[in-house]
Amino acid sequence: MPRLPRLVRATWSAVALALLLIGCSVSVDPTASPSATPVARTQPFKVVGYVTPAANIDAIDFSLLTHINYSFLIPRANGTTRPFGAPNHLRKVVAQAQKHDVKVLIAVGGWGWDKEFETLAADPAIRAKLAKRVAEFCATYQLDGIDIDWEYPNAGASAAHFAALAIAFRSALPKGALVTAAVLADATDADGISTDAVGLLDFINLMAYDGPRTDHSSYAMAERSIASWLARGIHPDKLVLGVPFYARPGGATYRTLLANDPATASGDRILFKGVEQNYNGPATIRRKTELALQLAGGIMIWELSQDARGSDSLLRVIGETVAAP
Repeated sequence: MPRLPRLVRATWSAVALALLLIGCSVSVDPTASPSATPVARTQPFKVVGYVTPAANIDAIDFSLLTHINYSFLIPRANGTTRPFGAPNHLRKVVAQAQKHDVKVLIAVGGWGWDKEFETLAADPAIRAKLAKRVAEFCATYQLDGIDIDWEYPNAGASAAHFAALAIAFRSALPKGALVTAAVLADATDADGISTDAVGLLDFINLMAYDGPRTDHSSYAMAERSIASWLARGIHPDKLVLGVPFYARPGGATYRTLLANDPATASGDRILFKGVEQNYNGPATIRRKTELALQLAGGIMIWELSQDARGSDSLLRVIGETVAAP
């Protein structure tokens, strides 16, 4: 994450079904924001931010977050991990997070490590070896759990191995540690993550971005993403809607676009170096947060170092929306 484009194909009938599943009536008009009244959520709303070693820790408002996923610890096929290159940065993140009661998880994997996951997850001994290694890493850095970023398990044996890997992590980590996962936006595409496997996890981060060029991360995509997972019978508490702080094509950060042209804050498309960029401006981030407040259990950000500062911060927009009466 960010990942290669995948179409989000849930239909509007899935939206209607999902709304029936949670017992509420909500307009699916993509031009209208929903009520911000939470529905059927039994846990506090989550604001999850991914952080990489590129992040300026002093620029992050930890008071607006509930969880940080530090990216990445890379697995090897033999159950070991690649050398971790940012120990001091992670320690500083943890120190700041603890001051604000923010939980910090290590994101294991990331885009491009599917082959390694397929190999290690298929072998019970290697699964256990990786789980032990990750648990030791969490203990060393005083982390609160792990986020599985296997992009992506397939249906069949691979799906069974994903579930087995989640169980291995649960077994190796201390009681109360979190085990989450980053998953495809559309549940109909995510056939490698069974409904039973989701039951093993504390929550899942829906990567509702990197769609087609003109639909990198639209509001409609966010609606379809949540609806598709609700239609599987997943409880809203477990669904954390992902939003991007970067544009497609090219991956320019929101901070970079805004510095280049202040008009970036007024919409979701702008020319940058002669190419139209698709991104989420403040208004769309606000609407998506309202959507997540109503239908899901939280909102996730890839990635915090891409945000602007001060009054232009997209994280600030999320915080203000969550705090609104």
